[in-house]
Amino acid sequence: MKKVFFLIAPLYLLLFVNCGENKATQQPPAAMPYPTIKVVRTSIDNFVSYPASIEGIVNSQIRAKVAGYVQEVFVDEGEIVKKGQPLFRLETQSLSQDAGAAKARINLAQVEVDKLKPLVEKNIISKVQLQTAMANLEQAKSNYQSISANIDYSNIKSPVNGVVGSIPFRKGNLVSGQDSQPLTTVSSIDQVYAFFSMNEKDLLGFIKRIDGKSLEEKAKKLPKVQLKLADGSIYDEMGEIETIGGQINPNTGTVQFRATFPNPHGLLRNGSSATLLLSEKLENVLAVPALSTFEQQNKNFVYLVQGDSLVTKAITPLATVKGLTILEGLNEGDQILAKGVGSARPGTKIVPQLTSLDSILNSFDKVFK
Repeated sequence: MKKVFFLIAPLYLLLFVNCGENKATQQPPAAMPYPTIKVVRTSIDNFVSYPASIEGIVNSQIRAKVAGYVQEVFVDEGEIVKKGQPLFRLETQSLSQDAGAAKARINLAQVEVDKLKPLVEKNIISKVQLQTAMANLEQAKSNYQSISANIDYSNIKSPVNGVVGSIPFRKGNLVSGQDSQPLTTVSSIDQVYAFFSMNEKDLLGFIKRIDGKSLEEKAKKLPKVQLKLADGSIYDEMGEIETIGGQINPNTGTVQFRATFPNPHGLLRNGSSATLLLSEKLENVLAVPALSTFEQQNKNFVYLVQGDSLVTKAITPLATVKGLTILEGLNEGDQILAKGVGSARPGTKIVPQLTSLDSILNSFDKVFK
């Protein structure tokens, strides 16, 4: 009997210990402390940058109207020219010879008319012969005028006040009106255009944030813009957005904007590159730290605190500014999980530790030191 008792006792003790362990593992984990914040309304100065290309408001391509060899180049690249100032002269020797021949034909036709007039007056010949001779005279004059115009076209002048661009053709080059490349470009740069593009998502948020019931009203309230030049300096003059493209480019998914800048000192040149700075005053918007949001299946969420638990709440982000996400979908005063969204799950039990917005924004770990 003693042997049986000692065999059963250890087995009973083992079963007791295992049952105790199962009960311990079935207990829910203790709630952990997590920082939380309340959703607030605020006003933010936002600067968004876009690559921009600069063009003169008048950007005239200079082309040859007649074929010929470049005989003279009167200007150099970057030179400031006036309207009507000579730029190029083409070879006109063959045209001059044609003009001489045309002038001779005029003289012959005039002699014929002068000879026939008295004969018609004396009824020796019919008026038809005189009319034919006079028609030949007019045709000869028209031919001469056409050749003279071509000679004048060989003296190529600037159509506008502006700055001369690159000059790919020099003395001795054969040029014609069919050349794909112009002789040069003269750009009027007293004012310049700055072209930049915005993607569809940014465009919708930009338009929504501008006061006005219609696009016409919103267009009158577009913010001023600035330029950051290639050397990193800020251009002195402010610009205005004049047009917003009416069509989204199917290849890039962007809409083109055009802003106008005064250029009294000629600092901006045709073909220059710059960065356009778009300033927005975001008034009375709902904002949460960007690290308090997360994305799943192309949708954005935050963890809303309800009691001691977390539930997911869908949001619509409008912009990200200085570490803040401007959004729709929450109410002012809602309490959300501030940090740790990557480790949290819906239904997670937490001990909310309400903290300030600034402390969260200033808590990013420094990667580059």
